[in-house]
Order: sequence, then C-alpha cells, then structure tokens
Amino acid sequence: MTATAVERPPVSPSKTGSSTAPGRGRRRLLAVAWSVTLAAVLLLGFVGYLFALSGLQEARHQTTAYATLRDQLGKATAPTGPTTDGAPVAVLDIPALGLHQAVVVEGTGGRDLMRGPGHRRDTVLPGQPGVAVLFGRSTAFGAPFAGLAGLHVGDGIDITTGQGTFHYTVNTSGDGDHPIRDTAPNRLVLVTGDSDWIPTSTVLIGARLDGEPEALGARRPAAAPTDKALAADKGALSALQLWSLALLLSVVGAGVTARHWRRSATYLCFAPVAAALLWAVYENAAALLPNVY
Repeated sequence: MTATAVERPPVSPSKTGSSTAPGRGRRRLLAVAWSVTLAAVLLLGFVGYLFALSGLQEARHQTTAYATLRDQLGKATAPTGPTTDGAPVAVLDIPALGLHQAVVVEGTGGRDLMRGPGHRRDTVLPGQPGVAVLFGRSTAFGAPFAGLAGLHVGDGIDITTGQGTFHYTVNTSGDGDHPIRDTAPNRLVLVTGDSDWIPTSTVLIGARLDGEPEALGARRPAAAPTDKALAADKGALSALQLWSLALLLSVVGAGVTARHWRRSATYLCFAPVAAALLWAVYENAAALLPNVY
C-alpha cells in the first residue's frame, strides 16, 4: 500500500513578515518610551537641582568663603582692589531682605554667582569713592537677592570690606528699561533678575553711602561679556557636552559590566560615579542660564 503525499499550500511571504513586524514595532515603541521617560527624569532632576540642591551648593561655598574672609579681615589682608574670580571681598547685610552675613565674591559671571552675591569687577568696591555694583540671583543657588524689588526708600544696607564697615541707605530704584538716575558720587547699585521664571529684564536698587568713602583701590579691569546682567556663560556648552558624554559612557559601562558581574555590586560601584557626573552636567547646564536667575 503506497502512501499518498499531501501537498501543503505555500507559505505567503506577507504572512511571514506580518508575524515579525509587530515584534519590531513593540521594540521600537518600547525604546521610544524609555527615551522619553529618561529625558523626563533628567529634566525633573535638573529642576530639583536648581530649586533645592543648588541652594545647598551655594551654602557650602558661603561657609568656606566666610571662614576665608574672616581670617583675612583679622589679619588685615582682605582684598581692597582687583582680585581673582570667586574670591571673597565683602560681607553684606540687608535686614529688610533677611539677608545676614552674605559673602560677596569677586565677579558676576554665572559661575561666580553660584557662590553668592557678586561684585562687578569693573566697578569700585563698596565703601570706595564711585559706584559699586553687586549682582545676586533671584531664584536659584540660594536666591540671595530674592525680593530685592521689595526694598523701600530708607532701608539700610551694611557692607564690611577690608577697609571697614559702610552703611548705605536705599534712595531709588529702576529696571532694565528705566536705569537709575542719581547724581550722588558714592553709591551702591544692587542688580537681580525680574522673574522667578527665566528673567528677561533686571531689577535695580540704588543706595547712597552715608559718610565719607575710603581710599580708592587699584585701577579696575574691564568687564567681560559674561559679567553683564542676564549674560549666559556660553563657554559652559562645551563642558556640558563633555560631561554628558562621560555620563552616557558610565551608564553604558554599568550596563555592560552588569552582564558579567553581580548587578548589586555593579550598581554600587557605578552609582557614585554617575551621580558625580550628573551633578557636573546640571552645574554646567545652569551656567547657560542668565547669571542673575
């Protein structure tokens, strides 16, 4: 008895492709979902850094700078002329703002103002003859000048430098479109952003020196473009790219290592590295924002 061969219908190419297409589509959709989720987490992390962790960073800088300046004041070596960026130059008290013993650093670039209020390098130091200009952030990094627009005529400002303690009295205000017009020879101008969001203009507060100024220090250097109000540190862009690449490589390295080693040990080793790199990414991203933000 002979067996008859049973012919099977040919397999349609379209049916074969349809069995793999849904799998590829799901993988692509999953990849997009993970990418969007990661981007959202990084963005939320940056917001958290700006509004919470940056204040802790500024407070640490303030503590170190205050100890340094206090030692210099005791030894009469505090700077009274041009000095290096970020160096402490004065202690600022504005009772009406609740600002007490805030250390003013040299420079008004974005990175300088991450440390606290900054003294614009092309102006005289407070207490010297002329116009001294101080910048301060309104929102991030401790926001020392938050509420600056709320100062009123008659409010007092005390500043201590290597030449002594000086008292200023608020007498005028202005903004980016209406500059302060004051003919007093010895003045102080405080500058910050005009918004809790991304500032587009500035708030200006003017105060007159009560009493006589001390001797003028050495000739001031010219201001750099990054020293001006609302300026962004564009030089931080290249650093941001490098730190971002390093962060990506650390994440990829952690994933590869986890395949050949215990996951718990891998994550324990790579987590501090990734956290430090992420902090550097956020810090350089913040430097691209307006300096008085």
